Amino acid sequence: MFTGIIETTGTVKHIEREGDNLHFTIQSAISQELKIDQSVSHNGVCLTVVRLNDDTHTVTAIAETLEKSNLATLKVNSMVNLERCMQLNARLDGHIVQGHVDQIAECLYVKPLDGSWEYRFKYDRTKGNVTVEKGSVCVNGISLTVVNSTEDEFSVFIIPYTYEHTNLKEISQGQTVNLEFDIIGKYVARLMQR
Repeated sequence: MFTGIIETTGTVKHIEREGDNLHFTIQSAISQELKIDQSVSHNGVCLTVVRLNDDTHTVTAIAETLEKSNLATLKVNSMVNLERCMQLNARLDGHIVQGHVDQIAECLYVKPLDGSWEYRFKYDRTKGNVTVEKGSVCVNGISLTVVNSTEDEFSVFIIPYTYEHTNLKEISQGQTVNLEFDIIGKYVARLMQR
């Protein structure tokens, strides 16, 4: 379980295919502190550390994960948002994030504002996910507040700190991001369908 507060970013140093799986080797400031079998959020996807080497760690994404996320679009030198799992004795600064990506969304535009940025995303509403204004959504692992929500689009506003310390600065129109919708909203939506 995570909070959506990005701890650091990492850089993809190597990608290896094995059957339907992709092994990503990531270089980061926290790689030396990780342990084998530890869960770490990579762009919002909970992946297990399978190998450590100096300042890098390796994780494996299976076909199911690659189909539901944007991890298959990563290349060598791509920037990845990283967060270790939450500690129960710490403050929950973001919101409850499981690290289970629901679907991807396309960036419709990035609009620079006077001291912040507006990002607009479009997602496939037929998958049954919803956003609500002032509710939470996780974008590439980042806990954000929804604004201007419609049936299949929403905006978020990004402050300079988040812009500088995550990979959102590399996201532009037409690119995809990982979405994890609010867990409470997902349960409510499921109950309403019944």
